[in-house]
Amino acid sequence: MISVCIATRNGSRYLADQLQSILPQLREDDEVVISDDASSDNTLSVIRSFDDARIRVLTRQHSVGIVANFERCLTESKGDIIFLADQDDVWTPGKVKLLNRALLDNDLVISDCELVDQSLQPIAMASKKRFSIRKGILRNLIRNSYMGCCMAFRRSVLEKALPFPKDIPMHDVWLGLVAEMYFDVSFVPEKLVLHRRHQHNASSTGMNSQLTLRRQFINRYNIIKNLILHRGYAR
Repeated sequence: MISVCIATRNGSRYLADQLQSILPQLREDDEVVISDDASSDNTLSVIRSFDDARIRVLTRQHSVGIVANFERCLTESKGDIIFLADQDDVWTPGKVKLLNRALLDNDLVISDCELVDQSLQPIAMASKKRFSIRKGILRNLIRNSYMGCCMAFRRSVLEKALPFPKDIPMHDVWLGLVAEMYFDVSFVPEKLVLHRRHQHNASSTGMNSQLTLRRQFINRYNIIKNLILHRGYAR
């Protein structure tokens, strides 16, 4: 069983495009788990308009932020294979099939993606290559390759990564680095996601970071601290 996990927050503008690209790639017994972080727009109406039994919606009254929202979504998922998805992207046909094949020999896989604008047109500055995707904990602390929207992994990775530490900067880098510590990770070179960049994105992945140097240092410190603690608890 596959679980596609989407954390939404005021995502009504693009969410229908994303769901239309995901659902045809899933089987009848797969699921799409959507955890909504107290949206104030018509995100929930967009979701319910699909009237698809594979979609499961989790709601809350007060916003908790993207990391806690994704943690809830992942915790409620049931599949043995889990895909992460952003609310404003579009999956290319064949993404699920290709990453499922890669997961036969790996525990976590991540594809490349195409950076596009609001109209799904390629962004000129990113037309050559999004970034160099490579393994290595130190390398990914400096420049993260683990974009959640491009990731799929086995439930064993999720069980190792949960619960999320309260002070990690993002869920995807934590999942990727935990996978590197304990499991087999592989990168798929195909661009399997149209990763839409616009002024309301929850992260700056794929673009220059907007974080201050102080915040970047704190984020890296928190990741390193929690990886060390995690390794100590696992012994």
